[in-house]
Amino acid sequence: MKKVYIETMGCQMNKSDSERMYGMLSNFGYEETSEPKKADLLMVNTCSIRQLSEDKAYSLIGLWGKWKKTKPDLKIGFCGCVAQQKAKEIFKRANYVDFVLGTHKIYSLPEIIKKINEGEKVCECEETHQTEDNEAIKYDIQRVKSVNAWIPITEGCNNFCTYCIVPYTRGRERSRLPGTILKEVKDALNSGFKEITLLGQNVDSYGKDFKDRNYRLADLLKEINALEGKFRIRFVTSYPTDITDELIKTAVELDKVCEYFHIPMQSGDSDVLKAMNRRYDREKYFEIANKIRKMVPDVTITSDFIAGFPGETEEQFQNTLSAMEELELDYSNTAAYSPREKTVAAKWVDKYIDEDVKTERLARLNEQNRKCCLASNQKFVGREMEVLIENFENHNGKNVISGRTRNNKIVHIDCDKDLTGEFINVKITGSKTWYLTGKIL
Repeated sequence: MKKVYIETMGCQMNKSDSERMYGMLSNFGYEETSEPKKADLLMVNTCSIRQLSEDKAYSLIGLWGKWKKTKPDLKIGFCGCVAQQKAKEIFKRANYVDFVLGTHKIYSLPEIIKKINEGEKVCECEETHQTEDNEAIKYDIQRVKSVNAWIPITEGCNNFCTYCIVPYTRGRERSRLPGTILKEVKDALNSGFKEITLLGQNVDSYGKDFKDRNYRLADLLKEINALEGKFRIRFVTSYPTDITDELIKTAVELDKVCEYFHIPMQSGDSDVLKAMNRRYDREKYFEIANKIRKMVPDVTITSDFIAGFPGETEEQFQNTLSAMEELELDYSNTAAYSPREKTVAAKWVDKYIDEDVKTERLARLNEQNRKCCLASNQKFVGREMEVLIENFENHNGKNVISGRTRNNKIVHIDCDKDLTGEFINVKITGSKTWYLTGKIL
């Protein structure tokens, strides 16, 4: 069999896409390799959220292009969000690339492979306004060996935040059919996965676009929860104002749905949020987060924040720091603002924040994040919690298992036995900034 290597960058949605591409290629004479130099087919699945990710992708294929000089039969594919955004420009920049595959057309991969093996160069980046469920059921998904299976339930985004490239790379929101999702969930459970994570750019808007049925995320959660066996259910990422009381209530009532909400705030200042085209202000986000904390015992709420958005003042940035603290957020992804082509904010050049200021603000944001994480973890010392074990490793001569609680806290436990995939009861004995320590009960 020929060997294929896929370098996956960015979010869990990209990781899910890579698993699907591996599955398709396994039907056409390819097997996965972890060593790029041994591959007959090299693919990079790109992320365009920040310029750094895009630059990293171009640097990687530049290296692969050099390998092609001594291995002329090597095939190179440029896939994902940057491919969808830049399309045929990529051939001009890197003429050694054999095919460009956007996010909308991943199920064209088998036909693409046939064409490039016949000497063609192929670009498949047309936008579609439909899901590819009919194509999805034709191929197995070659999931990364893990306890957690990522399953996309929506594609695209309708929000058009002024900083975000996703609507231009993933298209408008499209909900996958419940039957297709349930089949993938059952297949994953039958393969031994113990946790199901439902994915979407705005996962809680699932079903809004259905014309023939009234079926939303809460309904999907109920159907998955009813499946037999012991497993967990998570869903990410949630848009604040799409979180309904029904969804929160459903999450509480269903025993397999975890006490975890990832809800990007992006800024703690209402004027900045308005400039970002977010559909809420500081007060509304606080209202939603506090409601979840009140309704869901032991809930973990995580978020995303941007430092140095165009026009952001020091006072407005201070509002972000205070929001993170006052909300007692358990963890936050942080980043300095990066202008992205086609977005509205990228045109506000006169409002750009100096790079040194952005870097300094990001450092303060990260420090506040560390404080919040440690304070959150300290609350659980002395508690008994269920942990799903994900890894077994040796650290400095000591065997350690690690996993996650239902509310997504990472726990490290000294143990000489590999318990990966098992649910164990643990007493939390200590807290660090990014994880808890515990012992098996």
